[in-house]
Amino acid sequence: MLTQVTPWQAITTALTEIVGAEGIVTRSEELFVYECDGLASYRQQPKIVVLPTSTEQVAEVVKVCDHYRIPFVARGSGTGLSGGALPHLEGVLIVTSRMNQVLEVDLENQRVVVQPGVINTWVTQAVTNQGLFYAPDPSSQIICSVGGNVAENSGGVHCLKYGVTTNHVLGLTVVLPSGDVIQIGSALPEGPGYDLTGVFVGSEGTLGIATEITLRVLPTPEMIQVLLADFTTIDAAAVTVSDIIKAGIIPAGMEIMDNLSINAVEDVVATQCYPRDAGAVLLIEVDGLAAEVPYLSQRVMEICSQNGARQVRIAEDVTERLKMWQGRKAAFAAAGRLSPNYFVQDGVIPRTQLPYVLQEINALSEQYGYKIANVFHAGDGNLHPLILYNEAIPGQLEAVEELGGEILKLCVRVGGSISGEHGIGSDKKCFMPEMFSPADLEMMASLRRAFDPKLIANPDKVFPTPKTCGEAAHSQRFLAQAGVELF
Repeated sequence: MLTQVTPWQAITTALTEIVGAEGIVTRSEELFVYECDGLASYRQQPKIVVLPTSTEQVAEVVKVCDHYRIPFVARGSGTGLSGGALPHLEGVLIVTSRMNQVLEVDLENQRVVVQPGVINTWVTQAVTNQGLFYAPDPSSQIICSVGGNVAENSGGVHCLKYGVTTNHVLGLTVVLPSGDVIQIGSALPEGPGYDLTGVFVGSEGTLGIATEITLRVLPTPEMIQVLLADFTTIDAAAVTVSDIIKAGIIPAGMEIMDNLSINAVEDVVATQCYPRDAGAVLLIEVDGLAAEVPYLSQRVMEICSQNGARQVRIAEDVTERLKMWQGRKAAFAAAGRLSPNYFVQDGVIPRTQLPYVLQEINALSEQYGYKIANVFHAGDGNLHPLILYNEAIPGQLEAVEELGGEILKLCVRVGGSISGEHGIGSDKKCFMPEMFSPADLEMMASLRRAFDPKLIANPDKVFPTPKTCGEAAHSQRFLAQAGVELF
């Protein structure tokens, strides 16, 4: 696919005319910066990097790609964990980090319009003095960009109550793979026609590039309380999660960390909140009206105690509350103290299956001989097992990829999904046939071709391809039996 020789000198000249010399990166030593996203085990350099500053520049850059039929990949801050922003060796990497303006703040209608390079936390900072906040909060929120959040439909610790990115995107300005600019959705929460906003959010850059994004912001809760319960076993913490939901309580977030993660966090962040001897800790945030939060917190404490919690602690003030969350949000980075490398997965399971699946993950850990630290959005069953390994030892990366694949298959077997918020990207595309039928995949591929008939927008991502997929033989047989041709 896309093997023709391209006149790169003419392409570089055309792109430079659009964004200026300061918006072009071509030197090999500078391209190293862009050779991977957060999935650092997959690396390759793009042919050229372009840094536009406006919708018009993005459209003109994409038109050049369309004219020469060369692939392009969009990239924000590069914090993605599925290889979604992995460059194409013979393509253009369009980096939106210079498109970092908050374009409009509409307080009366509770919406904010931003460019894709705006950092997640900047949205809340733009409205916090007015009693509003932006709910989606990935652990990387101090550096990840809104454009990347839209591409991957990112979640975060508060997605249990408030939903993921798609629940907060009202409208988009999108540059199609042809270079045409369209408006989808609107500033209004409802409108006629197909829900193209829902189609685009989470499409991982395969349908075009969002250059302006209208976001919904919400009133800051009147009261917030964070509880930290510690348990002897992770199974007890997992059962507690289901029992809290069963009681009719929907916390803003519920997060579990196992003993391995607890100690890594305390070594790095030193919150002094997490007991090092706990089998697991469960963080629960309850928010809402001042009249209801204390009652709900008391019910949560009772449920935790009934399930064997050794102690339940309520943050006494904002400082302690932020410290409790700081530990959870630093968990991925802290895992670097445990091992030279880690491989993270992103499966989703029904909450009721948490104890069983965690036992099975432990069994897989013993079978393959690699330790696994478990950190996850327990409330919505979004698992983040961190498989610890050393990439310098030959064969270990391949082994942990296989182990990660077994975890994803396990999630599907119990009625779950292979991704909750990290996306499919380069990492999980070979597992798509585990979850979707040939007809499902063909329908998705047809939709992709409707937006991008030349297949130049982030090619070789999301769908299984024989040349690049680790389970190529399985995927190829599966699709061939159904007569499906994705590319």
